[in-house]
Amino acid sequence: MLLAVWGFLKRHKKKCFFLGAFLGGVYVLGKYGQKKMREIQEREAAEYIAQARRQYHFESNQRTCNMTVLSMLPTLRDALMYQLNSESLTSLLKSKPSNKLEIWEDLKIISFTRSIVAVYSTCMLVVLLRVQLNIIGGYIYLDNAAVCKNGTILLAPPEVQQQYLSSIQHLLGEGLIELITVVKKAVQKIFGSMSLKHTLSLLDLDQKLREIRTVIEQPTEATKSKENGSQSLFCHYMMPDEENPLATQACGLTEKDIATIKLLNETRDMLESPDFNRVLSSCLNRGFSRLLDNMAEFFRPTEQDISDSGSVNSFSSVSLPLAKIIPIINGQIHSVCSETPSHFVQDLLTMEQVKDFAANVYEAFSTPQQLEK
Repeated sequence: MLLAVWGFLKRHKKKCFFLGAFLGGVYVLGKYGQKKMREIQEREAAEYIAQARRQYHFESNQRTCNMTVLSMLPTLRDALMYQLNSESLTSLLKSKPSNKLEIWEDLKIISFTRSIVAVYSTCMLVVLLRVQLNIIGGYIYLDNAAVCKNGTILLAPPEVQQQYLSSIQHLLGEGLIELITVVKKAVQKIFGSMSLKHTLSLLDLDQKLREIRTVIEQPTEATKSKENGSQSLFCHYMMPDEENPLATQACGLTEKDIATIKLLNETRDMLESPDFNRVLSSCLNRGFSRLLDNMAEFFRPTEQDISDSGSVNSFSSVSLPLAKIIPIINGQIHSVCSETPSHFVQDLLTMEQVKDFAANVYEAFSTPQQLEK
């Protein structure tokens, strides 16, 4: 039997050799293919885990954004009420002073200014914090990934994070004061000569607010001269125009200072981008719409009004004298700048444009390529 097999192999030596080589090659290729398949599966699994981890981190970051906005609204409200103290004027009116009309005129301007600034500053706070916390969130994600791999130097250590996020104080301080000045001039232009007895419907009020916004949002010579034009219109309310104080130091900058300056410059670029301008504009539209919705209940028609107008939709049929509208608009700051999730703030936080913009910012600053910059 063995001799027969041996003879067969000798007669078909070449065929057996090629068959063996073929089978060996198939075996080697099979093993190589299995190895590559395992590598691809492991890589896909790692990418899936990394993507899931990044998505979880992003969603957690958005919850932090929402809580931060709500926690800062009382500070914003207090700053506004301090700068535009209408309560002191209402107290004076109760004492029946001789200059009552003059006080009413001041109260008219301050009341409208306060609520309009509240809308602008709250919208700015929502979108600015989305930018800041998603930039820093992206860097934190990269830092966590880098430390897990090789323990490299952190891009955004805690000291840098604190220094960077403290820049929000400009909006609550000098930026807010500048915004108040601009809005007050616009209110004076539209309402200054209007009599307290002049009646306005809700549609009339909407038109007046639009006129005020047009005056406020008109590009200035300073913004026109910039490369981005009107895109940088609101930037100086949220960040100072001058270079960061750290950057003005000729020497003595630490690595942490340089990292902070880099973050601030990236933030400024983001605030001057067309995308930021579009998102903020959408927030302002939604904010002023919600402001009017809040005031609409004071313009509800009586049955007699409906009967006289012959229409249930009577936004234009019910008019109130300006003197009665003043206390209504004056009280809106408590709804706009409410630390509890009011309809106004909730609308802004849940806007799809805000969510999409936040995702784009986080994506831009949480990619591994950022480590190479």
